[in-house]
Amino acid sequence: MTTDDLYKALFRPGTVAIVGASDSPEKTTGRPLDYLTRSGWPGTVYPVNPTRSTVLGHTAYPSVRDLPTVPDQVFVLVGADDAIDITRECAELGVTVVTILADGFVETDPAGVRRIAAIREIARNSRTRILGPSSLGLVNLAERFLLTANAAFAEADLPRGGVFVASQSGSAIGALVSRGKGMGIGFHGLVATGSELDLSLGEICLSTVGDPGISSYALFLENLHAADDLRRFACAAAVAGKPIVAYKLGRSEEGAGLSVSHTGALAGDDAVATALLHDLGIARVTNFEALLEAQQFARLVRPTGRGNPRPRVAVISTTGGGGAMVVDCLAVAGAVPTAPSPETVARLAERGVDTGHGVLIDLTLAGTRYEVMKAALDVVCSAPEFDAVVAVPGSSARFRPDLAVKPIADSIGAAKPLAAFIMPDAPEALTLLREAGVAAFRTPEACAEAVVAVFDRRAPKSDPVPRLPDDGVSEVLDEVRSYDLLSSVGVPHAGYEVIDTTLAGTGRISLPVPAPAVVKVLSAHVPHKSDIGGVVLGIADDQALDAAIKEISTAVSHHMPEIRVDRVLVQEMVKGLGETLIGYRYDADAGPIVVLAAGGVLAEMYQDRSVRTAPVDLDTARDMVGEVVSLRALTGYRGAPRGDLDALAAAVVAMSRLGEASGGTVVEAEANPVMVLPEGRGVVAVDALVRIMNPKVGR
Repeated sequence: MTTDDLYKALFRPGTVAIVGASDSPEKTTGRPLDYLTRSGWPGTVYPVNPTRSTVLGHTAYPSVRDLPTVPDQVFVLVGADDAIDITRECAELGVTVVTILADGFVETDPAGVRRIAAIREIARNSRTRILGPSSLGLVNLAERFLLTANAAFAEADLPRGGVFVASQSGSAIGALVSRGKGMGIGFHGLVATGSELDLSLGEICLSTVGDPGISSYALFLENLHAADDLRRFACAAAVAGKPIVAYKLGRSEEGAGLSVSHTGALAGDDAVATALLHDLGIARVTNFEALLEAQQFARLVRPTGRGNPRPRVAVISTTGGGGAMVVDCLAVAGAVPTAPSPETVARLAERGVDTGHGVLIDLTLAGTRYEVMKAALDVVCSAPEFDAVVAVPGSSARFRPDLAVKPIADSIGAAKPLAAFIMPDAPEALTLLREAGVAAFRTPEACAEAVVAVFDRRAPKSDPVPRLPDDGVSEVLDEVRSYDLLSSVGVPHAGYEVIDTTLAGTGRISLPVPAPAVVKVLSAHVPHKSDIGGVVLGIADDQALDAAIKEISTAVSHHMPEIRVDRVLVQEMVKGLGETLIGYRYDADAGPIVVLAAGGVLAEMYQDRSVRTAPVDLDTARDMVGEVVSLRALTGYRGAPRGDLDALAAAVVAMSRLGEASGGTVVEAEANPVMVLPEGRGVVAVDALVRIMNPKVGR
């Protein structure tokens, strides 16, 4: 099925059937037919209900097989088990799309697992595509097609526009459409994707990219399943010039509990979602209002290169307090509130505008007049030192929008992207701006977050994500084998020697590396050696080495009696200016990721980290170094020695390519700690851990 065929069946069908349709519009099962009837949808709708001859004035049919024709789409409103039978019947008849409302398709109980398997089998063995289960349906307002059970769509005069909403939460589409109406923001279409057992959010959105009525996308995400489909959609939307803004709920931390490394805890959370969405050129916001309010601003800004996380923003205000709020929020969000240059100040003065001094261009004393605000905007929107402009009208916006709001609306189309934060509650002013195409915000927080998120978009990566074998066998490597693998990609480590523990007490062992040294248990079964007494520091001579081997053997036997300590690793203790963690991990949704974090045994507690999808280039690795707060101490802060951060960035690049170099078998790997030596002397890993996935024997 082509994407065009899918789009037509989903959003522009000629015929639909509603199985389980009720004669009561107040009921969930009565809403879809009621909405289609009241909206004046020109297509043909068949209610299916074996207990009634008519439903809401329409002739009812006992089953899908009894319909006069095979419908393009069937909305199934019955319970989970009956829904499976009806979906199977639809597939046999050749229905293009089946949407399932029912829940009960969860992996936490045997009945749910059985139902999931049944739906997937139907999808696999037929040409029928399945939306849901747990889908509240979909809407195409441009076509007056409202095939949804969401109660919010009973409202009259639903706002039409260019925004397409795709949500993994059914209730969110109703919340967004009602908020959009209050904001004066219109929608082209909306879909609740539900459990996505067949059709994914990315696949559905991809089918809509060719619709000329859609100008931007708002995604409400609960997970990142089917990330490959999301990537294909993001690439197509970028080519079409249609920006995507996403609101992503937090990820569960259960996945991190399955990890053997600190990297899993550091990167098994929402940081992975942020990294993936950034890679796809999707602007991520955490403010729910910004999901809609950012749409118009996103249409004004084309993504470039690796994104611009620190845009230079001019703030023009007729209210000192409101302007200061925006400046503060922009700075917190990561933007750079920027003062006008002397040249711009001179140009403003020529237009009779005295800006004063500082970052905020405060027009309060100049008076709230159209000509003052318009003159200031004309100059600032053409000044080269700014990437964007935010205008902040004050109290006059509520009763006299002609004074400071209309000049903002009249400035749309200027050389710089323009947004506005309306200080008072001023619905008329918001409507005036949005109808003119200006992104207007009701809170400074949403405004600042939207500006930074939109500018931070990059051109999406189109490379396919490698996948690990589904049925492989996991294996943890000991420290020596881990060093060998990391060395193969260019991650340096401190020198070491391996000693047989049976030599302890024989007088036949000597310290093989310069003192002071560290002695560690060498076993793939002991990933976190220090937790069980498997590490002894400060070994100065042969006698201390002998005692350390005995101490480690005793400690490990006490904590893990099933482990036999045959070997220890003896390594020179390396002192650096700072400790870091460099990790690699295969994420089931995002694919390979790389992590740079504050290192040592407390790495998880600090959560001072930077995460990207892998592999990364050197410029991206340098960005990651700059994002780890603790590493700022190694930049020569207050005269302190400078660490070799260039070498650290190179090691991050090397680690990020571990998956490619290993043939895609590495599940996770980390070097922790990695000692950062003085500038020009490099970095050195003094511990390492790798887990790989081996193919099953006999595959």
